[in-house]
Amino acid sequence: MVGDPTRLRLKYGLNPQQRDAVAQSSDGGPLPVSVLYGTPSVVNLLDALQGWQLVREASRALGLPAAASMKHVSPAGVAVAGEVDPVARATFRLGAEVSGPASAYARARDCDPRSSYGDLVALSHPVDRDTASLLARVVSDGVIAPDFEPGVLEVLSQKKRGAFLVLRVDPAYEPPARQVRDVFGVRITQDADPLVLDPATLAGSAGSTAGGTPPTRQQVRDAVLGLITVRYTQSNSVAYVHEGRTIGIGAGQQSRVDCVRLAGEKADRWRLRRHPLPAGARFPGPMSIQDRVNSVLRLIEAEPGAWSAGDRADSQVPGPPGTPLDTAEKSAWLAGHTPCTLVSDAYLPFRDNVDVAAGHGVRCIVEGGGSARGEEVAAACEEHSITLVRTGLRLFCH
Repeated sequence: MVGDPTRLRLKYGLNPQQRDAVAQSSDGGPLPVSVLYGTPSVVNLLDALQGWQLVREASRALGLPAAASMKHVSPAGVAVAGEVDPVARATFRLGAEVSGPASAYARARDCDPRSSYGDLVALSHPVDRDTASLLARVVSDGVIAPDFEPGVLEVLSQKKRGAFLVLRVDPAYEPPARQVRDVFGVRITQDADPLVLDPATLAGSAGSTAGGTPPTRQQVRDAVLGLITVRYTQSNSVAYVHEGRTIGIGAGQQSRVDCVRLAGEKADRWRLRRHPLPAGARFPGPMSIQDRVNSVLRLIEAEPGAWSAGDRADSQVPGPPGTPLDTAEKSAWLAGHTPCTLVSDAYLPFRDNVDVAAGHGVRCIVEGGGSARGEEVAAACEEHSITLVRTGLRLFCH
């Protein structure tokens, strides 16, 4: 298959014992991706293709560079280019100015930096030097992008001793109008989803708004990013979104309220990383980015048990050590910071979803509508002064 643009030999299947794995163009034409460095596994390729679709759609809808940090075919974080706040800047050792693509990836990885460890990075725009420099500092398995600026491939080729996966995708490629999937010897064929998601989707939807005031312009943009995110996240899925970045994603839960709760807990951890105590924790220079991330999260979660060598290295720094946040400090901080928008991939079946979301700072909820208890959901939004937007859409991903 060397030189065959329609087929790609993979490292292995979903697991290493599935030794023989091949990717092949479904329509007989060239594959939309080419491998520049490394050898993809099935999971790598699934992450890359899922992530590329997500960031391409988000960039088209919002007119900005977009990035996704993919893990197990769902995003750990998604963002468009924008301001990188001091905590994220310190976490990833960024300078005063960074490019649009680099800011998008920093904001995406900052959503859940523990889960992003060993991610597959998807970028809507070419990888520039700022982004390559960031990728060189974090633990990641690979990147997919439409192109790479001069000098970037030399930087990326050094990562993981040359095993870092670098994929170039054809930005003009459009998939076939029919999707095919084989499961247990059964072939399923369906139409590709033709739905275009952008701000006009909400303005022209058959849904309605209720509770609080109509969504602001920023909430509409966050809603669009959230809708695109959950479209490419294993269902049930929800996303908490704040100013062009996800701050909590829940994926693959059998109960939607569990999904809302999981994503809300992640959003709270994102907020608590901005608290002065964990944000001001002092670490030795040689400590890795991921060890610092894990140590800060230990301060936030105050979990018992042995700390890693990287965590213990904090004691070598002169001055007061980092101290865990207590319950009162957490509650006080969370009460006054970072309202956000919650987006669901389908309707909310019960009001408990709203009650949980309200406890995590949600001020706008975007859901499909159509639940048998939809009136109870709307009433709960009224009680919590949450704006409710019903789109009439379902965006399952399986």
